[in-house]
Amino acid sequence: MTVGIIGAGISGLTVAYELQKRGVDYQLWEAADRPGGYIQSRRDQSNNQPADATGQYLRELGPNSLLGDADLLFWLDELGLTPDILFSKPVSKARYIFRNGRYQKLPSGPISLLFGGFFSWKTKLAILRERNNKTLSPQAESTQGETLAQFFRRRFSDEIVEYALGPFVAGIYAGDPEQLLVSETFPVLLQYEKEYGSVLRGLIKNQSATGRRHSFSFREGMQMLPDALAAKLTGLSLNDPVQRIQKSTDGWRVESRSGIKTVDQLVITTPTNVAAKLTGSIYPELASKLSQIAYPPMTAVHSVYKRTDVQHPLDGFGGLNPKIEGRFSSGHIWSSSVFDGRCPEDEVLFTTFVGGEANPDNARLPDEDVFSRVHQELVEGFGVKASKPVFRAIQRWEYAIPQYNAHITAVKRPVQTVEVDSLYVCANWYGGVSLSDCIRKAQKLAEKLTEKSAVNNF
Repeated sequence: MTVGIIGAGISGLTVAYELQKRGVDYQLWEAADRPGGYIQSRRDQSNNQPADATGQYLRELGPNSLLGDADLLFWLDELGLTPDILFSKPVSKARYIFRNGRYQKLPSGPISLLFGGFFSWKTKLAILRERNNKTLSPQAESTQGETLAQFFRRRFSDEIVEYALGPFVAGIYAGDPEQLLVSETFPVLLQYEKEYGSVLRGLIKNQSATGRRHSFSFREGMQMLPDALAAKLTGLSLNDPVQRIQKSTDGWRVESRSGIKTVDQLVITTPTNVAAKLTGSIYPELASKLSQIAYPPMTAVHSVYKRTDVQHPLDGFGGLNPKIEGRFSSGHIWSSSVFDGRCPEDEVLFTTFVGGEANPDNARLPDEDVFSRVHQELVEGFGVKASKPVFRAIQRWEYAIPQYNAHITAVKRPVQTVEVDSLYVCANWYGGVSLSDCIRKAQKLAEKLTEKSAVNNF
């Protein structure tokens, strides 16, 4: 049996690698000249460096880190990446939120919650009430289509939505909690509501059971992961876009730039716009649903300043901006505070995210406008004294992160239906958007396809 895989992002690479380990024949097509999709790391030089010098600035153009447990770390060791893993610094556990004209540290435990001034007493009491709620709900109170904002308002308060949930969702998912569904983004919260009567108690009770998860990157950035996977693959074809797929009596006929190949099973790992184009003439309902999934634009700005020119201690992961505060960006990661080796020791690197579902037009402004607005926000928020950064760069993603709103639920049935024809989906828009989600889904699909191969070969 031969498996065809379209797209060499993290999902496609992982499916191919896992099939290769199991001895299953496969072919992986990628339209770009490099693997990894949105996972891209780049080293840049400052203007005063020699032309042949190693770049001082390590920028992440896409995902900035990976969150994983012991199983994922074991898998990375299998890839030979253990010596290159960089765990986030302990200081990065702190999160800051912009409120009342300045960045304030978000409470990280019971003491800071109760005695700190970030949340009102009304919200503090709502949190304690939720924590102490012991009324089990065999039938969850959540209604079908309940959004994250509706769920957290029901369990906690408006203030939690505006100053905790909202900034988190905008920073991580480029999304709007008023639209993202709790059942699709954090279904475990509904499970805790049913089993424990309290989301907080469920999180506490299951913290040790689920295993400790770590945030980490790699010595030369996140791109080391797709590069390591690609280096092990024997069936990867780069610069080879798939132009057409056809269902045939003996499987799938795949036409790419390099030629035509027939495969028994076909896996699509591409973004929805590419998937819709490939499937449109065969499965119009699937293609129609795919075309409705939204990807808001996001622009990443990297700014470097001398450490002496920044008054804020930058003692955390970064600072997020609630929508209600009307800031230009979604927030700033203090990249040099999170991982070593991102810039010289006497400098600091900010990664700023502009756009997303809340402010898509901001992401599309001209470069100079974006640079100017970001610099001004850094000056106001972190006490930057310099007139401009010593280094800056910009990366634009017109289609950034798929939004897990009502349109995501509508695509589930068509995706499941086409599996009868040996067509499978393994992508960040289906079943989980994070890198760790994509790796886990790809491993499970490879196992499933291996079992089918064994049955067919029996």
